[in-house]
Amino acid sequence: MTTLDHKIDFAVILTVNKANPNGDPLNGNRPRQNYDGYGEISDVAIKRKIRNRLQDMGESIFVQSSERKTDQFNSLRERAESNPKLQEVIKSKNSSSDQYAEVACQQWIDVRSFGQVFAFKGSGKGVSVGVRGPVTVQTATSIAPIDITSIQITKSVNSEPGEKRGSDTMGMKHRVDFGVYRFNGSINTQLAEKTGFTNEDSEKIKQALISLFENDASAARPEGSMEVYRLYWWEHSNKLGQYSAARVHRLLDIKPIKENPKSMDDYEIVLADLEGLKSEVINGR
Repeated sequence: MTTLDHKIDFAVILTVNKANPNGDPLNGNRPRQNYDGYGEISDVAIKRKIRNRLQDMGESIFVQSSERKTDQFNSLRERAESNPKLQEVIKSKNSSSDQYAEVACQQWIDVRSFGQVFAFKGSGKGVSVGVRGPVTVQTATSIAPIDITSIQITKSVNSEPGEKRGSDTMGMKHRVDFGVYRFNGSINTQLAEKTGFTNEDSEKIKQALISLFENDASAARPEGSMEVYRLYWWEHSNKLGQYSAARVHRLLDIKPIKENPKSMDDYEIVLADLEGLKSEVINGR
């Protein structure tokens, strides 16, 4: 497999329909929203979904969520310590942080994509290794301010036997009725060389982005309530890129054409060109 030999930029347009795309635990789990009223989905949440899709594709993932883990380990330390190649590096008297990082990148696609901090205390010398990944993702932001609907819900059963209070307990559920979000990202070749991120890996990231919300249903995000509308993928002709990522991302302009947009038909999407820059436009599944 060939290490990534050209810079890549990308942008994703996604839609939210009666769902909570990313609840804020510091605000009663309401959908994230900035001070100007625009909705947000954190980069951490997006990378979690990319990891999940890669995992569904059969890739080996280091940072697995508890409900989706494919092994018996309950912590990152246990997963790292179970790897025989990493243990060989730790036990070797001449081992270095670079050797540890190299092995970790070979074992797990999310480590060589996003990077990872390995900081584990223990007997002997322990572990303190940092890996910078080539794939970066920005926070997703809605194109127009979002309206959040809150509804009161109740449960009609007691959780524990012998409870004396009434079984009807009040709660709140929040959703975005409709929203169009966008996030940008890039893949850096210099960091790809350090982690061993390949051209084949970039194709896997692309496929994960196209199908980002498949197998992602929950009570807050019912099946079909979130989808990738379109992926824009720009491949440069060299390692450093013909243009800066900021300039490439500005090629895509999305704006509402109605005061209160309720569907994708209420938005206008314009894509400009830059000389010599290869671009691909892919509709979501």
